[in-house]
Amino acid sequence: MPARLALRSGCALLLLFASTRAFPQHSAQSAKQDYALIYGTVWGPDDRPVAGIPVSIRRSGDKKPKWQLTSDNRGEFAQRVPAGEDDYIVEADVKTPKGQPKPQATVHITGDERQDMSLHLTKEQLPRQ
Repeated sequence: MPARLALRSGCALLLLFASTRAFPQHSAQSAKQDYALIYGTVWGPDDRPVAGIPVSIRRSGDKKPKWQLTSDNRGEFAQRVPAGEDDYIVEADVKTPKGQPKPQATVHITGDERQDMSLHLTKEQLPRQ
């Protein structure tokens, strides 16, 4: 009987040790991987989501976009950006009538957070099908 108890105790300690080693502790390495998330939806003039719209994202101080995405079948897109305070310009890359700007929105990120946003297209900005 004491041998069984010792065996069970040994197995329990081994299991406890193995389970604590399986989950890594929070370290400086994982802190470097923090990010913020810009999550958006592209809407058409009839307030329905629009799929297949190219979207570009850039920092407000940059001239060229750093990220290029396409809205999915629910009109949604998501992009990880570095954590920290910054402003990003999210723009739908669609044809617009001469003299009109492309649909865009400014997203302000303050840390490792998620910001939801929307881009609304007019009838003239929808792609021809």
